[in-house]
Amino acid sequence: MGAEPRSPAAGTAYAATSDDATASGAQAQATAPSESAPASPTAKICGSSRLRGPSTRPKGSVRVSTTANLASVVSNKPAGTTFWLTPGVHSIGGGAYDSVEPQNHDRFVGAPGAIISGRHTNLYAFVGHAKDVSIEYLTIEDFGRPGDNNNEGVVNHDSASYWTIRWTTIQDNAGAGTMIGSHNVLSHDCLKDNGQYGFNAYSDSGVGYVSLIANEISGNNTDNWEVREPGCGCTGGGKFWDTRHARIVGNYLHGNHGVALWADTNNRDFLIEDNYFSSNDDAGVMYEISYNVRIVHNTFVRNAIVDGPENPGFPTGAIYLSESGSDPRVKGAYGAKTVIAGNTFTDNWSGIVLWENADRFAGSPDNSSSGVTTLVAPKVATLKACSTPSLIRKKPYVDDCRWKTQNVSVSYNSFRFTPSHIGSRCTVANACGFNGIFSNYGSDPAWSPYKGTVVEKHITFSQHNKFSHNTYVGPWRFVILEVGHVVSWNTWRSAAYAQDPASTRS
Repeated sequence: MGAEPRSPAAGTAYAATSDDATASGAQAQATAPSESAPASPTAKICGSSRLRGPSTRPKGSVRVSTTANLASVVSNKPAGTTFWLTPGVHSIGGGAYDSVEPQNHDRFVGAPGAIISGRHTNLYAFVGHAKDVSIEYLTIEDFGRPGDNNNEGVVNHDSASYWTIRWTTIQDNAGAGTMIGSHNVLSHDCLKDNGQYGFNAYSDSGVGYVSLIANEISGNNTDNWEVREPGCGCTGGGKFWDTRHARIVGNYLHGNHGVALWADTNNRDFLIEDNYFSSNDDAGVMYEISYNVRIVHNTFVRNAIVDGPENPGFPTGAIYLSESGSDPRVKGAYGAKTVIAGNTFTDNWSGIVLWENADRFAGSPDNSSSGVTTLVAPKVATLKACSTPSLIRKKPYVDDCRWKTQNVSVSYNSFRFTPSHIGSRCTVANACGFNGIFSNYGSDPAWSPYKGTVVEKHITFSQHNKFSHNTYVGPWRFVILEVGHVVSWNTWRSAAYAQDPASTRS
């Protein structure tokens, strides 16, 4: 899975401009959107009494005691059975690969205090391809040891479809707490302190129609996979890969050791709404070489404060769009415009970064998501065509081999920033306190048609990216056109760039 490099060439530095502190009082007042971002987390699920399941056996269910081998009990019952797990610690077996393999329509319900423990011996809890499986009111913990299960999950290991996981705690496991397959629903769950991710949405054939509603996702990536595999781009609260139609609504994502919510490579038709992102080491939302997303009415507080100063030549935003925007040729909603609106940002390392890497395109050796092409015309802009120098310079390839940050509207957001609240490392040189729209000077490969300032000019002037009607409080700075090109509020809003009309700053 690909990670987008975020550092510019060595030697790039930021410098304050003479009118950074100048704010115009003559701007039109922004009109607040009809809805507002949450003032506090609503999905405080972990440790809640709401996670307690029924204390009496549901009618028609099979009682499973702590002395029984859960895997054996399940294998000996017909499809569509409901299993009620009694209070206490349940086990699966003594082997690393001993797991529960549900059948279609099976349902697992935990009594208060029901735990399935891998005892750091079993690798996976629930495996197989059964459809319409439901897991409720259970705690699933201690599967694998640190470093196990890289890019694998403990629950729904095989990304089966039509699974529902609700009111369940999945914690202290190696790898991802759960995999997500097509038509999966995660609601009111606690995904906490897992070794790599809280969740990982991945399938060889792609994933579609996913809902994450009112979950608490915290403290994940305890095994620090970015150190184990530098540049892997494989950590955080949760990761999506090649996923269509995802609804991420009302979740509380905090304290994850990496990006909180990361959509990487050909994701599309995403709604990210009414979530609360706080104190994640890296960005709250990272949307990378993907399409057609709506990010509205979310709250971002103190994100990227750990990782931001480690990347001093590049602003690490609470929201980071990397080669991502809207294209109507990609099926699904939001093809006309990517809207980032009605969000509240308070004391994050930086705000919103719209970035496009001039050297990263389908067929380029610099595309870390290797082996994939864009979705706008995949039968025309094939990997072979996009890596053929004589073709990629011509239309339609020169346009369709690029993932573009385009058609992005950033409006009616509130940006508040007090450097002293962040700490001594929050300096201009460390790129703290920025919004931006920019690219890098194209330099590689030698046959690239995007060398020089081509993409810098496109993202800035002709790809319809616009900030407007926003409210700023604090000494915000802005990067426009190219890496390291810092401009003041007045220059950002001048005729040359025309950003943030009808916005205010104080």
